[in-house]
This record gives sequence, structure tokens and C-alpha cells, in this order.
Amino acid sequence: MKALQHLLTHSYSGKALAIRRVTENTGKRTPGVDGQTWNTPEQKATAIHTLRQRGYHPLPSRRVYIPKSNGKQRRLGILTMRDRAMQALYLLALDPVAETTADPNSSGFRTARSTADAIEACFIALCRKDRAQWILEGDIRSCFDRISHTWLLAHLVNWVKLRPILR
Repeated sequence: MKALQHLLTHSYSGKALAIRRVTENTGKRTPGVDGQTWNTPEQKATAIHTLRQRGYHPLPSRRVYIPKSNGKQRRLGILTMRDRAMQALYLLALDPVAETTADPNSSGFRTARSTADAIEACFIALCRKDRAQWILEGDIRSCFDRISHTWLLAHLVNWVKLRPILR
């Protein structure tokens, strides 16, 4: 698996697909701190050749505040096109690993999963008479803003499998 991921992240085709993903999405005209967007075929071709792991350091994200319905504002970090492309490139390599090792009933933040899929999984799990009578639902406010990332990295089983890939 590691060899396939290496080939994908270093191949011209993988890099071209990553560039295509970031230049054909809804945020394609939103520049990061460097002010660059890749609009022309020449810029996209040049960008493919700039996606190299060696010596890569991400730039800071551009901070924008978006108003929320409750009157507060949500912070949004806008990455540079190159940083988005590098993330898209490594997503190509890591997403199959995550999909094969993740809980099959997990639907949050996963490709091709929806709320309807989660509801269906709950229905199937709870439709029998011998199943739970109550469901407890909770929402932890700002969970990922306050969670200890050090603890998460130390306790995630799959992280051990992914760590060599990220180097």
C-alpha cells in the first residue's frame, strides 16, 4: 500500500488530478495569502510541476470571518492554491486507507456519505424489538477547537499506520 501511495503522490497524473480538483471547485477564484489563482492552462501546467514534497512548506492561511445566523462570526482560513493542491494530492493517497479502516457506520465528513446514510444505519441497527429503547444525541460545542490534538495523536490506532506515509 505504501508503494502505491508513493507512486500516486509522485506521479504526473496524480498531481494533474489534484490540480484539477482545486481549479474546478467552487473556491477556485479565491486566492490565499499569495494572491494567486490558477485560471489558464499554462498556469495549471506550471502548477503540476511545482507540486513537490521535498522542501515544501505551507504558507499561512488567509483569515476571513463569515457571519453566522446567531450573530457571531465563524473563522475561515483560506489556503493558497498550492497548499490546497498538496492537500488534494495527499487525499488521493490517504482516502482509500481511511475508507477501508474506518467504521462502516461512520458518515461524518466522509466521501459519498450523507445524513440519509446515517439515518438508514440507525434504523437498521435499532429496528428490532431487542434493541435499545432510547437514543441519546449530543452536540459538543467547539469540540475540535478545544480537544487535545496531542492526546488524539497518541491514542488513534490508525495514526500509527498513516504516520510513515506523511513523512
